[in-house]
Amino acid sequence: MTCHLKTFLLLLLLTGIYAPASAQQLRVVIAGLSHDHVHGILQQFNNGKVNVTGIAEPDKHLQLKYSKLYHLPDSLFGDDLKKMLVTKKPDAVLGYNPVAEHVAIVRICAPLGIPVMVEKPLAATLSQAKEMETLAKQYHIKVLTNYETTWYPSYHDIYSTINNDSIGQIKKIVVHDGHQGPREIGCSQAFLSWLTDPVLNGAGALNDFGCYGADLMTWLMKGARPVAVTAVIRHYKPALYPKVDDDATIVVEYPSATGLIEASWNWPFSIKDMEVFGQTGYLHALDKNNIVSRMRENIHETKIANPLKAPIGDAISYLNAVLKQQLPGDNDLSSLSYNMIVMEILDAAKRSALAGKRIRL
Repeated sequence: MTCHLKTFLLLLLLTGIYAPASAQQLRVVIAGLSHDHVHGILQQFNNGKVNVTGIAEPDKHLQLKYSKLYHLPDSLFGDDLKKMLVTKKPDAVLGYNPVAEHVAIVRICAPLGIPVMVEKPLAATLSQAKEMETLAKQYHIKVLTNYETTWYPSYHDIYSTINNDSIGQIKKIVVHDGHQGPREIGCSQAFLSWLTDPVLNGAGALNDFGCYGADLMTWLMKGARPVAVTAVIRHYKPALYPKVDDDATIVVEYPSATGLIEASWNWPFSIKDMEVFGQTGYLHALDKNNIVSRMRENIHETKIANPLKAPIGDAISYLNAVLKQQLPGDNDLSSLSYNMIVMEILDAAKRSALAGKRIRL
């Protein structure tokens, strides 16, 4: 390399225009391996998209399983999260443990000033979520929640269309989420052990899939809190899921709109879709990419949404942007403020189903 080229590259490094790819990678520690969504982050690690500096998991069998699957060195694993964080000093911690244990991650990370992103939902109970919120504010850290649907191009397309006042004021939102059931689709035993537990997951399908709709509605309604929630839960498969609900229907009332969340482990197929009815039009995200719209009586359109780009294309790009203060991370699908409202909706839904009545917030 010539002296001139060395000088040029040094100037680029100093100005931040050029940096090696490895220097730009987010350094994360994974807390827990019992959530099957952990496959996604480990695949990204193997593809060089994120730097996993440690994995804290007390279960040696899970350590061995993922070590073999992704050819991970033994040095990456440990069973003490706090000790690992003090040693590794990561940029953030990603939670892939039981939902009820998300609060334990924040208890450790908050005093160390380390941001946290957990898999949905934020917590198993509203009281756990409130403790997480208190710790986040006390120690000034980000506590974020990752949903698969946050990175759906079709949903962002619909959001933009609504913001452009293309369908008028929102009047009804309908969200369907679920599949045939976690046992039926082959979830791992480690995942099932807490997903089907009323304490460790906080509920069954109501928490597992109801959180998606609650999050999307909060986003579309710009962070507005509902005025009331009414829920009906069913137990269609007690032999498979003896401890928790496997189907939930939740009506979410806003001053000028109504939301309907349909969450189930009893669909004949996997589904994640969203319908929005406005004063003058209708938008339906059939899946991750495809959208059907209808304006008044006879104007129909189908289209494929444009792919999302960084920093909102995936969880790691988003998290990196938030930590670098390129995105606020305050009022969006992953934000703590919106997910506290999600937890209020889920808590009210559980109370409504138990009492058999409408719950005012």
